[in-house]
Amino acid sequence: MKRRTGVAIGVGVALFIALAAAGFALWRVLGGSAPPPVALNSVPASAGATASGSAGGSLDGTWSIDATSGSLAEGTSSFAGYRVKEELAGTGANTAVGRTQNVSGSMTIDGTAITAMQVGVDMTTLHSDDSRRDDRLRTDGLQTNEFPTATFTLTQPIEVGSVPKERQTIQAVAVGDLTLHGVTRSVQVSIQAQRNGDEIEAIGNVDVALTAYGIQAPTGFLVLSIANTGTIELHLLFQRA
Repeated sequence: MKRRTGVAIGVGVALFIALAAAGFALWRVLGGSAPPPVALNSVPASAGATASGSAGGSLDGTWSIDATSGSLAEGTSSFAGYRVKEELAGTGANTAVGRTQNVSGSMTIDGTAITAMQVGVDMTTLHSDDSRRDDRLRTDGLQTNEFPTATFTLTQPIEVGSVPKERQTIQAVAVGDLTLHGVTRSVQVSIQAQRNGDEIEAIGNVDVALTAYGIQAPTGFLVLSIANTGTIELHLLFQRA
Protein backbone atom coordinates (compact mmCIF):
# COMPACT_ATOMS: atom_id res chain seq x y z
CA MET A 1 0.00 0.00 0.00
CA LYS A 2 2.83 2.35 0.91
CA ARG A 3 4.52 1.55 -2.38
CA ARG A 4 1.36 2.41 -4.32
CA THR A 5 1.03 5.64 -2.39
CA GLY A 6 4.64 6.52 -3.13
CA VAL A 7 4.15 5.82 -6.82
CA ALA A 8 1.03 7.99 -6.90
CA ILE A 9 2.85 10.83 -5.19
CA GLY A 10 5.76 10.47 -7.58
CA VAL A 11 3.45 10.59 -10.59
CA GLY A 12 1.69 13.64 -9.16
CA VAL A 13 4.98 15.46 -8.62
CA ALA A 14 6.14 14.60 -12.13
CA LEU A 15 2.87 15.83 -13.59
CA PHE A 16 3.13 19.07 -11.62
CA ILE A 17 6.68 19.64 -12.87
CA ALA A 18 5.60 18.94 -16.44
CA LEU A 19 2.71 21.39 -16.21
CA ALA A 20 4.96 24.02 -14.65
CA ALA A 21 7.49 23.58 -17.42
CA ALA A 22 4.75 23.82 -20.02
CA GLY A 23 3.43 26.96 -18.38
CA PHE A 24 6.90 28.52 -18.40
CA ALA A 25 7.35 27.60 -22.05
CA LEU A 26 3.96 29.14 -22.84
CA TRP A 27 4.97 32.31 -21.01
CA ARG A 28 8.14 32.47 -23.10
CA VAL A 29 6.10 32.08 -26.30
CA LEU A 30 2.86 33.95 -25.59
CA GLY A 31 3.83 36.27 -22.78
CA GLY A 32 6.54 38.25 -24.54
CA SER A 33 6.47 41.91 -25.40
CA ALA A 34 3.97 42.79 -28.13
CA PRO A 35 5.10 44.93 -31.08
CA PRO A 36 4.46 48.63 -30.46
CA PRO A 37 1.35 50.22 -31.98
CA VAL A 38 1.60 51.44 -35.56
CA ALA A 39 3.54 54.65 -36.12
CA LEU A 40 4.87 56.65 -39.03
CA ASN A 41 8.42 55.61 -39.92
CA SER A 42 9.39 58.79 -41.78
CA VAL A 43 11.07 61.52 -39.75
CA PRO A 44 8.62 64.44 -39.59
CA ALA A 45 9.78 67.87 -40.61
CA SER A 46 10.42 70.39 -37.86
CA ALA A 47 7.81 73.07 -37.26
CA GLY A 48 10.00 75.65 -38.97
CA ALA A 49 10.69 73.44 -41.95
CA THR A 50 7.01 72.59 -42.27
CA ALA A 51 6.02 76.23 -42.26
CA SER A 52 8.60 77.31 -44.81
CA GLY A 53 9.11 74.13 -46.85
CA SER A 54 7.95 73.64 -50.40
CA ALA A 55 4.51 72.19 -50.94
CA GLY A 56 5.94 70.00 -53.72
CA GLY A 57 4.09 68.79 -56.81
CA SER A 58 0.47 67.81 -57.18
CA LEU A 59 -0.65 64.58 -55.56
CA ASP A 60 -3.63 64.21 -57.91
CA GLY A 61 -4.28 60.75 -59.27
CA THR A 62 -4.43 57.15 -58.14
CA TRP A 63 -1.98 55.73 -55.62
CA SER A 64 -1.57 51.97 -55.12
CA ILE A 65 -0.46 50.12 -51.99
CA ASP A 66 3.15 48.93 -52.16
CA ALA A 67 3.11 45.52 -50.46
CA THR A 68 6.73 44.58 -51.19
CA SER A 69 8.90 47.33 -49.70
CA GLY A 70 10.11 47.38 -46.11
CA SER A 71 10.16 44.71 -43.41
CA LEU A 72 7.12 43.32 -41.62
CA ALA A 73 9.26 42.25 -38.67
CA GLU A 74 10.55 45.82 -38.28
CA GLY A 75 7.15 47.40 -38.90
CA THR A 76 8.37 49.30 -41.97
CA SER A 77 6.34 47.50 -44.65
CA SER A 78 2.70 47.82 -45.57
CA PHE A 79 0.66 45.63 -43.24
CA ALA A 80 -2.67 45.19 -41.52
CA GLY A 81 -3.37 43.42 -38.27
CA TYR A 82 -5.13 43.15 -34.96
CA ARG A 83 -4.27 43.97 -31.35
CA VAL A 84 -6.34 42.50 -28.53
CA LYS A 85 -5.89 41.88 -24.82
CA GLU A 86 -6.13 38.34 -23.49
CA GLU A 87 -5.78 36.57 -20.15
CA LEU A 88 -3.50 33.53 -20.15
CA ALA A 89 -3.41 30.73 -17.60
CA GLY A 90 -0.40 31.08 -15.36
CA THR A 91 0.88 34.29 -16.94
CA GLY A 92 -1.95 36.79 -16.63
CA ALA A 93 -2.63 39.70 -18.96
CA ASN A 94 -1.09 39.65 -22.43
CA THR A 95 -1.53 41.63 -25.64
CA ALA A 96 -1.91 39.49 -28.75
CA VAL A 97 -0.81 41.08 -32.02
CA GLY A 98 -1.19 39.50 -35.44
CA ARG A 99 -0.12 41.07 -38.73
CA THR A 100 0.10 40.34 -42.43
CA GLN A 101 1.90 42.05 -45.29
CA ASN A 102 -0.63 40.69 -47.78
CA VAL A 103 -2.60 43.87 -48.29
CA SER A 104 -3.79 45.46 -51.51
CA GLY A 105 -5.74 48.49 -52.64
CA SER A 106 -5.52 52.08 -53.74
CA MET A 107 -6.62 55.63 -53.05
CA THR A 108 -7.51 58.54 -55.30
CA ILE A 109 -6.49 62.13 -54.57
CA ASP A 110 -8.15 65.14 -56.16
CA GLY A 111 -6.72 68.49 -55.08
CA THR A 112 -6.80 68.59 -51.30
CA ALA A 113 -9.15 65.63 -50.83
CA ILE A 114 -8.89 61.87 -50.80
CA THR A 115 -11.96 60.94 -52.79
CA ALA A 116 -11.69 57.16 -52.83
CA MET A 117 -9.89 54.40 -50.96
CA GLN A 118 -10.13 50.63 -50.94
CA VAL A 119 -8.02 48.29 -48.81
CA GLY A 120 -8.16 44.50 -48.89
CA VAL A 121 -6.48 42.14 -46.42
CA ASP A 122 -5.73 38.43 -46.81
CA MET A 123 -6.76 37.30 -43.33
CA THR A 124 -5.49 33.75 -43.87
CA THR A 125 -1.90 35.03 -43.71
CA LEU A 126 -2.13 36.72 -40.31
CA HIS A 127 0.80 35.76 -38.09
CA SER A 128 1.36 36.42 -34.39
CA ASP A 129 4.11 35.30 -32.02
CA ASP A 130 2.54 31.85 -31.70
CA SER A 131 1.48 29.53 -34.51
CA ARG A 132 -1.06 27.81 -32.24
CA ARG A 133 -3.01 31.06 -31.94
CA ASP A 134 -2.80 31.55 -35.70
CA ASP A 135 -4.04 28.02 -36.40
CA ARG A 136 -6.92 28.45 -33.94
CA LEU A 137 -8.09 31.62 -35.70
CA ARG A 138 -8.53 29.68 -38.92
CA THR A 139 -11.52 27.83 -37.50
CA ASP A 140 -12.48 29.86 -34.41
CA GLY A 141 -12.74 33.56 -33.68
CA LEU A 142 -11.93 35.28 -36.97
CA GLN A 143 -12.57 31.97 -38.79
CA THR A 144 -10.26 32.97 -41.60
CA ASN A 145 -10.84 29.72 -43.48
CA GLU A 146 -14.47 30.75 -43.93
CA PHE A 147 -13.90 34.52 -44.12
CA PRO A 148 -10.50 34.90 -45.83
CA THR A 149 -10.77 38.58 -46.73
CA ALA A 150 -11.39 41.80 -44.82
CA THR A 151 -11.96 45.10 -46.61
CA PHE A 152 -12.27 48.80 -45.93
CA THR A 153 -13.96 51.13 -48.41
CA LEU A 154 -14.03 54.90 -47.95
CA THR A 155 -17.58 56.27 -48.09
CA GLN A 156 -16.89 59.98 -47.49
CA PRO A 157 -14.14 62.15 -49.00
CA ILE A 158 -11.33 63.17 -46.65
CA GLU A 159 -10.63 66.90 -46.95
CA VAL A 160 -7.17 67.88 -45.68
CA GLY A 161 -7.40 71.63 -46.39
CA SER A 162 -4.19 72.07 -48.38
CA VAL A 163 -1.66 70.03 -50.31
CA PRO A 164 0.75 68.68 -47.66
CA LYS A 165 4.35 69.77 -47.71
CA GLU A 166 7.17 67.24 -47.79
CA ARG A 167 7.26 65.22 -44.53
CA GLN A 168 4.35 67.19 -43.10
CA THR A 169 2.08 64.94 -41.04
CA ILE A 170 -1.65 65.28 -41.52
CA GLN A 171 -4.31 63.84 -39.23
CA ALA A 172 -7.84 63.00 -40.26
CA VAL A 173 -10.72 60.59 -39.82
CA ALA A 174 -11.62 58.16 -42.59
CA VAL A 175 -15.30 57.22 -42.60
CA GLY A 176 -16.01 54.01 -44.43
CA ASP A 177 -17.38 50.49 -44.48
CA LEU A 178 -15.39 47.76 -42.75
CA THR A 179 -16.19 44.20 -43.76
CA LEU A 180 -14.88 41.68 -41.24
CA HIS A 181 -15.98 38.11 -40.57
CA GLY A 182 -18.60 38.53 -43.28
CA VAL A 183 -20.23 41.53 -41.56
CA THR A 184 -20.12 45.09 -42.90
CA ARG A 185 -20.38 48.10 -40.60
CA SER A 186 -19.60 51.80 -40.87
CA VAL A 187 -16.49 52.81 -38.91
CA GLN A 188 -14.35 55.88 -38.33
CA VAL A 189 -10.64 55.18 -38.73
CA SER A 190 -8.19 57.60 -37.14
CA ILE A 191 -5.40 58.15 -39.66
CA GLN A 192 -2.10 59.96 -39.99
CA ALA A 193 -0.28 60.39 -43.28
CA GLN A 194 2.93 61.87 -44.54
CA ARG A 195 4.39 62.42 -48.01
CA ASN A 196 7.99 61.35 -48.40
CA GLY A 197 9.34 61.91 -51.88
CA ASP A 198 7.43 59.68 -54.29
CA GLU A 199 5.76 57.82 -51.45
CA ILE A 200 2.83 58.47 -49.14
CA GLU A 201 2.95 56.67 -45.80
CA ALA A 202 -0.28 56.29 -43.85
CA ILE A 203 -1.25 54.64 -40.59
CA GLY A 204 -4.70 54.01 -39.17
CA ASN A 205 -6.40 52.32 -36.27
CA VAL A 206 -9.95 51.66 -35.22
CA ASP A 207 -11.41 49.87 -32.21
CA VAL A 208 -14.03 47.24 -33.01
CA ALA A 209 -16.32 45.18 -30.81
CA LEU A 210 -15.88 41.53 -31.72
CA THR A 211 -19.53 40.73 -31.04
CA ALA A 212 -20.61 43.46 -33.48
CA TYR A 213 -19.04 41.37 -36.24
CA GLY A 214 -20.35 38.04 -34.98
CA ILE A 215 -16.93 37.00 -33.69
CA GLN A 216 -16.89 34.66 -30.71
CA ALA A 217 -13.57 34.94 -28.91
CA PRO A 218 -11.91 31.51 -28.68
CA THR A 219 -10.95 30.38 -25.18
CA GLY A 220 -9.58 27.19 -23.69
CA PHE A 221 -7.26 25.67 -21.12
CA LEU A 222 -4.45 28.14 -21.87
CA VAL A 223 -6.44 31.21 -22.94
CA LEU A 224 -8.84 32.10 -20.14
CA SER A 225 -10.48 35.14 -21.73
CA ILE A 226 -10.18 37.61 -24.60
CA ALA A 227 -11.38 41.21 -24.51
CA ASN A 228 -14.49 41.93 -26.58
CA THR A 229 -12.90 45.08 -28.02
CA GLY A 230 -9.85 44.82 -30.24
CA THR A 231 -7.95 47.26 -32.44
CA ILE A 232 -7.42 46.95 -36.17
CA GLU A 233 -4.12 48.53 -37.23
CA LEU A 234 -3.01 49.61 -40.69
CA HIS A 235 0.38 50.74 -41.97
CA LEU A 236 0.26 51.48 -45.68
CA LEU A 237 2.84 52.66 -48.20
CA PHE A 238 1.36 54.19 -51.35
CA GLN A 239 3.14 54.63 -54.69
CA ARG A 240 1.72 56.53 -57.63
CA ALA A 241 -0.03 54.07 -59.93
